[in-house]
Amino acid sequence: MESAIPAHLETQRTRHRRVPDDYRPPYPSFVARYKPGVNRVVMAYFGVQHRGAAAAGAAEALAEIASLLAGAGGPTHWDRAQYVDQAGYANIVTVAYWDDIVSFDTWFTPAREAWTGKPREGIGTFIEVLRPTVERHETLFSSLGRPEGVAAIADGMSGEVKEHAYWGGMRDRIPLSQTDPMSPGGNPELIRDGARLRVKAHDNLCLIRSGQDWSDTEASERKLYLDDVEPVLREGMDFLRDDGLAIGCYANRYMQVLSADGKASEKSYGQSWWKSLAALERWAESHPTHVKIFGAAMKYLSTLGPSAKLRLYHEVTVAAADEQFFEYLNCHPKTGMLAAVETATA
Repeated sequence: MESAIPAHLETQRTRHRRVPDDYRPPYPSFVARYKPGVNRVVMAYFGVQHRGAAAAGAAEALAEIASLLAGAGGPTHWDRAQYVDQAGYANIVTVAYWDDIVSFDTWFTPAREAWTGKPREGIGTFIEVLRPTVERHETLFSSLGRPEGVAAIADGMSGEVKEHAYWGGMRDRIPLSQTDPMSPGGNPELIRDGARLRVKAHDNLCLIRSGQDWSDTEASERKLYLDDVEPVLREGMDFLRDDGLAIGCYANRYMQVLSADGKASEKSYGQSWWKSLAALERWAESHPTHVKIFGAAMKYLSTLGPSAKLRLYHEVTVAAADEQFFEYLNCHPKTGMLAAVETATA
């Protein structure tokens, strides 16, 4: 049994874990392991949005960002997903990951200008980037063999880890939590740059990407997931999308992952921006919508036991103020972190 925190990031704790040293989780889970030389990663979200029928400019924009990602200095891994937001706009989001900051910085300058530097007819575009140190984020996987998200750029996966299957495990897997409460500091601010809107968020903003992959399930398990679990998950995701601001969730996207040919796959993930890790924890531990999700998932897993083929994962980041970049062009005011500014100035 390993610690989720790699040995080279372990330090003398001044903040205790939520469980005693002899705790043993009831089922296995795993975390991504980077090469020790990797001290920072990049998570970059490039979104395009439009209303109604597919805007002609959307396909052109998606082809352009795919070409940029394939070029010099591009990411080690990227994926694409779609969703409809609370204002009824269709959004397609391309998420790219780097473990080389110099390559990203060189690549990003022209890519940013191409994506949000020029208005496109009928569509809006946005960029949301975190570049956290490895001390500031964690991952968790229910099974091995298919890394997702930021784990796709890792060196490999751990053995079974201790810090999971209890409330507080998410925090305990973040190396910085050994000594730092990671409390939020400051308020979001809006910066106007011509037609572009940038959001300067605040210290210790929290991001979660939490995914489900049912592509390996057979008929009976797939039906159980799609009939009994997914609707409850969607209800919780819709709550965060529509009413999350009141509990510290600035924005939530429940997205279906697209395959390489642009068709919907049997994978989904929720991605949300939170005022703090503590706000995310409170929702997870006690809010009725997540209690219902947790209950449905536990019933599902207890029914199937070890034969369950559903794959689950997540990545959570608590980013310092200087590790964030948010920029929007011709997007509606509830898009992403624009909603946080609207709340802060209301």
